[in-house]
Amino acid sequence: MNEFAEYVLNVAKRIQTDVDEVAKPPPEVPKSKEDQIVIDFNLVEDTRGYIERTVRQINGAYKNEWYDACAVMLRRLIEILIHEVFEKHDTASKIKDNNNKLLPLSDLVNMVCDDYNLDGDSEKTLRALREIGNWSAHKRRYYTYRDDIKKHLPNIRVTVQELIYLAELKK
Repeated sequence: MNEFAEYVLNVAKRIQTDVDEVAKPPPEVPKSKEDQIVIDFNLVEDTRGYIERTVRQINGAYKNEWYDACAVMLRRLIEILIHEVFEKHDTASKIKDNNNKLLPLSDLVNMVCDDYNLDGDSEKTLRALREIGNWSAHKRRYYTYRDDIKKHLPNIRVTVQELIYLAELKK
C-alpha cells in the first residue's frame, strides 16, 4: 500500500470513529414531543426520576409498537403512583401485609379508589391497566395490541394526573 492510500485509509478510520460517536443512541428515550404518545411528559416532569423514566419507557414502547412492554410499564406506573399517594398521606402501612410486603395491585386499586374517592372512569382505567399489564406479563399466549391501550388513552392521562395530584408530586 502506498503512502497516499495509507493516509486516506487513516482519515477514513478517523471519520468513521467520529460518525460512530455522534450516532450513538441516547442513554434514555428522549423527551421529544413525538415520543409523548401515551402520557405527556410534562405531566410527570419534576416529580420523581423513577416516575419520569417509567413514562419515557411507556411512551417509547408504544411508539416502537412494543405493546406488551408498554402495558407492563403502565401497570408499574399505576402501582408506583398509588404507593406515592399512600406514602404522602402517611398511610403506607395500610397497603402492606403483616410481613411488610406490598399488597397485590387489585387490593391497592380498591383501596385508593375507596380512600380517595376516585371517580368511576379512573377506577375503570386503573382496573383495565392492571388487567392488561398482568396479561402481558403472565399469559403465555396473550399479546397486547395497539387498540388495547389506545382505547384507554384519554382516561390514562386523567387517571395519572389525579394520582399525581393526590400524591402532591406536582406544585
